[in-house]
Amino acid sequence: MREFNVAGPCIKRWHYMIDSLERIQGVDALIDGGKYFVLHAARQSGKTTFIQDLTVQLNSESNYYAVYCSLESLQGITDAEKGLPAIVKRLKDALESQKVAKASLFAAGADFGDYTGVLKKSIEDYCISLDRPLVIFFDEADCLSENTLIVFLRQLRDGHNSRNFSAFAHSVALVGMRNIRDFKAKVHPDSEMLGSASPFNIVTEILTLTNFTKDEVAKLYAQHTAETGQKFDDDAVNFIYTQTCGQPWLVNAVAREIIVEKLNSDFSKPVTKELAVQAIQTIILRRDTHIDSLLERLKEERVRRIVEPLILGDNIDSRISDDFMFVKDLGLIKEENGKIIPSSPIYSEVIIRTLTYDYQEDLHGQFPEYQMPRYFKNGKIDMDYLMSDFQQFWRENSDMLPVRFNYVEAIPHFVLMGFLQRIINGGGQVVRELAAGNGRLDLCVIYQGEKYPIELKIERGTATLKKGLQQTAEYMNTYGCTKGWLCIFDRSSEKSWDEKIYTRHETVENKKITVVGL
Repeated sequence: MREFNVAGPCIKRWHYMIDSLERIQGVDALIDGGKYFVLHAARQSGKTTFIQDLTVQLNSESNYYAVYCSLESLQGITDAEKGLPAIVKRLKDALESQKVAKASLFAAGADFGDYTGVLKKSIEDYCISLDRPLVIFFDEADCLSENTLIVFLRQLRDGHNSRNFSAFAHSVALVGMRNIRDFKAKVHPDSEMLGSASPFNIVTEILTLTNFTKDEVAKLYAQHTAETGQKFDDDAVNFIYTQTCGQPWLVNAVAREIIVEKLNSDFSKPVTKELAVQAIQTIILRRDTHIDSLLERLKEERVRRIVEPLILGDNIDSRISDDFMFVKDLGLIKEENGKIIPSSPIYSEVIIRTLTYDYQEDLHGQFPEYQMPRYFKNGKIDMDYLMSDFQQFWRENSDMLPVRFNYVEAIPHFVLMGFLQRIINGGGQVVRELAAGNGRLDLCVIYQGEKYPIELKIERGTATLKKGLQQTAEYMNTYGCTKGWLCIFDRSSEKSWDEKIYTRHETVENKKITVVGL
């Protein structure tokens, strides 16, 4: 029986899968045209599955010899004198293990001392011996860095440009998370050594893998139903798609969590939306390797420069900057209806949970468990009382709070979200709606069916209050609420705490809004 795969490439006989060769169009034409191209996509989105399947397909036909070569093990080898011989050896191992024709001839007698030409010479000599054109897929090409990367790319370009006079690889693909334009960061941070064209201006096309569509998610789950008889409710499929936005690893991980962990592989029970909600919360809190490795990126300065404005609701300087394109390529953000938002609700939640976790833990001493009941009355949250307590905490502690991950501007948001999360842990939910350019962060605390919409803003002049009230009223409309809260953080060092800390009640469009000064 097959299963939902959450580790490594999919293999048809072991895993449920969407035919990877159907997910990208136009690759055949690129190969037939002898093009060199890039395939990039976020982590665990199906890149390796695709190129391995394509390698098998090409070798089963009679037009080309194809080889799949992973460069992952070469990460950290920055010295080209060591890196290039290692690449040649990895390629030789790949040819031999995949039993490509005349593999033993590749790099036979290679001069590894000539590291500036050994890759080009080895591929050139090997191609002369073949009766078909050679196609090479270099997976994890963005693992290479510094001089190893530069010399690797230059030898491929040299071989490509000399194909009119001597044999060389017919088509080459560089596969990884990063687009070719971002490789310059792997040379030296902020380096321009690669420029926009050199040394790999031979790339004809840049391709990417998109997420599954809703129909593809349903098709994937239907494979399991066909083999086991276990059904996925329509509501469950729709909810999973909405929360994952079709990201392949997440789609598989949620199904696996439900079937294996929640239902103990009892195929007589259907997969419901309620089970999907539980599974997603488990995955978020457990922080599996896929999520953990992605969130490690939050510590990088170039990622912070994009993610922090997203949290604050600020504008992002440029959508064509290297930083923006890098974070988008990682799969952390996307553009939708003109807005920059997290790539999925699940990623949005894990981003915030990661950045606020330590602040939440810091609150244990200030707000121990035995004090939590004071914020609840008759099954409802006393939000006014809760906000009053937070005001006092913020007044006494804000100047002493540590800066984590260098997200200085977002500290107020992190602390308040950590505070709210701590109060309702296990008994409610904090929904966050992140979007760059909104000018605020939208939150909604949900507890026992009651909704408490909250707007977070930074004080930026006299228009902040007026605009904030209108935004809060609009946000309250989305939840059908008549009462809401607008929190305005004033970071000015020139104002006293008595000026910053206040509570006032406003009415906008028959909606009652409590303004909380901080």
